[in-house]
This record gives sequence, structure tokens and C-alpha cells, in this order.
Amino acid sequence: MSFPSSFPSSFSTLQGSSSSHPLSAYGWDDGWEAEFAPYAERGLLPGRVVRVDRGQCDIVTAHGTVRADTAFVVPRDPMRIVCTGDWAAVDPDGDPQFVRTLLPRRTAFVRSTSSQRSEGQVLATNVDHIAICVSLAVELDLGRVERFLALAMSSTGGDALLRDGAGGGGTAETLVVLTKADLVPDAVTLSHLVQDIERLAPGVQVLPVSSATGAGVDVFAAIVSGGTSVLLGASGAGKSTLANTLLGHDEMEVQATRDVDGKGRHTTTTRNLLVLPTGGVLIDTPGLRGVGLWDAETGVGQVFSEIEELAGQCRFHDCAHEAEPGCAVLAAIEDGSLPERRFDSYRKLLRENQRIVAKTDARVRSEILRDWKRKGAEGRAAMDAKRGRVR
Repeated sequence: MSFPSSFPSSFSTLQGSSSSHPLSAYGWDDGWEAEFAPYAERGLLPGRVVRVDRGQCDIVTAHGTVRADTAFVVPRDPMRIVCTGDWAAVDPDGDPQFVRTLLPRRTAFVRSTSSQRSEGQVLATNVDHIAICVSLAVELDLGRVERFLALAMSSTGGDALLRDGAGGGGTAETLVVLTKADLVPDAVTLSHLVQDIERLAPGVQVLPVSSATGAGVDVFAAIVSGGTSVLLGASGAGKSTLANTLLGHDEMEVQATRDVDGKGRHTTTTRNLLVLPTGGVLIDTPGLRGVGLWDAETGVGQVFSEIEELAGQCRFHDCAHEAEPGCAVLAAIEDGSLPERRFDSYRKLLRENQRIVAKTDARVRSEILRDWKRKGAEGRAAMDAKRGRVR
């Protein structure tokens, strides 16, 4: 059994306030203590999952770090599988150790899997801050940032997946971290890049940082010092380098990015939960090649709030923003106040999210079918009218 260096020297008691609890550095609080009470009565031990791989996980408990099997937690369901950031209950003296149950998740960052089935993949749980890392070593992909933002803003509690009638879900605060800011030495250019991202989601903090020079790192460290934060982004975005900078030593392996496209290899292969010396907990994740939406309608609406506001001004409440008279969205595109690229991104994400939801929601499938039939009938009627035929 190994013990993390950041652990208190004494684990003799679990009594007292949550602030003095041996797991307080990992995010344990009065809320988790109340949630765990029924399991404490059964003699189980609380712990936080700091790493998962090959059907097993490392769990930090008040008695140190234990290696536990996840077989008891419905491994066939990707949404129920044990994930880094989960709070778990384990036997204090089990040999081998097993995760007996998970506490209801407050938040969960979920994307759709690359499979053709309707499945979600939980990337991190119980996070308070979602830091979307975007490298300034390559040209900004605004559409990809919008996709990340939509998913992040839709992060909700996964309670219903774990316990019937559970409550207490929530949302995580989202920010965009522009890494490798030292590669943009011109202050004016850097300011414009920050403004480009700020326009994608008004109200979301955008922070340029440089692990090489330390610029902006102290600000980011102050943000993540309260609660649990997760670093998300593509390979080569500088997540592991940033994590090492915050830790003050090289905990995560780092490899150089390719000069051609700025992409990196997947040096981080698992999601790792790390305690920061300045306070707070950080989850570093592997680079994401695919970022499929998963029940992200709320997030899409938030990211593209100006489009939804314009849609409310259209003459027809069911305006499709295609060729209808009195369409406020098309008018905004025409006068240049709404970039066509942004509207195209909005529609693309909405359609994608609708397809994902329709796979599991019969009502949504029915609505899509009715919409297809309506549009087909309107198209045929328009063609008949053009040809002078009356049905």
C-alpha cells in the first residue's frame, strides 16, 4: 500500500469537521460526509478515485491509497463505470479490495463515444471548474472551441445513473485557457485572440498562460485552488505541461508537439487526479481526438445565446432560419452582425445533438419524423405550385 506525499501524517480518526478530515485536501466536505453516512454505518471507508485503468482503480482513503476492483459497479454501462473524480465506498480490510458503490455525482463531463451505439463516456466527475486548453501554437479552431464549450456548459450531476431519487446535481464553471502564450509575443495580437474566444461565449473567462515564462499561471492557480478542476483539450494543447507547472515538479510525462500541425502524442493515457500545493485538486486528461456531443442542448443554447435571442424575434415561432420572411437570424447574417460561420456551427451542433438524443428518446425521434414529413410536403407543394398544378 502506498501513501501520497501530500497526505497528513496521521489517519487515526475520521471524526471531526470535514475541514480537518484526512481527505479534505482531495475535496471532502460536509456534503460528502452526509452522503456517505449510510455507508459509514455499514463499516465502509470513503475514498476518492485518482486513477482508473484495466478495470481497476487507485483510491485515496484515510488509510492511504488502495488498489480496488470495479466489478461491483455495473462495468458494462459506460455511464456507470468508475471514473476519476468519483467518491467511492470500499471495505476497510478487504483482500482483494472492491469498490462497493459510488456516491451520487455532483457534476460529470460526458461526451458521446465513437461507436455507432448511443453511449456516453464520462471523462471526469465531481468537478467545479472545467478548463478548456487551447494551444496558441496553431491557428485557432473556433468551431472546436464552441464544441468544447457546449459540452462543458451542459455538464450536470449524474445522480440518477447511480441512485434513484438522488438530488444535488449542478454545473461546473467553465473557462478557456490559451496555452503557450509565449509563442504570441505581440501583445496586440494576443489581445485579439483572447477577444476572438470571448465572443464565442460571453461571460466565460479566457486566460492566456505560458508554462515557459510563467505568465498567467499564478492567476490560473488561484482559480483552481478552490475545488476540483479538469484540464480538457486536444493532444499538444499543453495540459500536462501546465499540470507540471502548477505542481512544481514533473509529475506528468510530456512530449514535444509536431512542428507541422502542432499536434502531440497521447503521452497522458489515463485521467489522473492530483493535489496541488497551492490548494485544490486537478484532473489531467488524455488529449481528445473526438468531442462528440452528449445531451448538450442546454450548452449549445448558452454558447450561441445571441442566435437564440434573435430566433425569438422572428416573425414565425417555428422559423427554420432558411428562407422565411421576417427571419431575424437571416437579417443579422445579411447585415453582418452575425457571422455566417457561427450560425453554421450552431446548426451543426444542434443537429448532431438531436441525432444523439433521438437514439434514446422515442419522443424526439417522432418529432424529427414529423418534421421531415412536413418539410417534404411543403417541398412537394411548392414544386406543384411552380408547375401550375393544384392538388
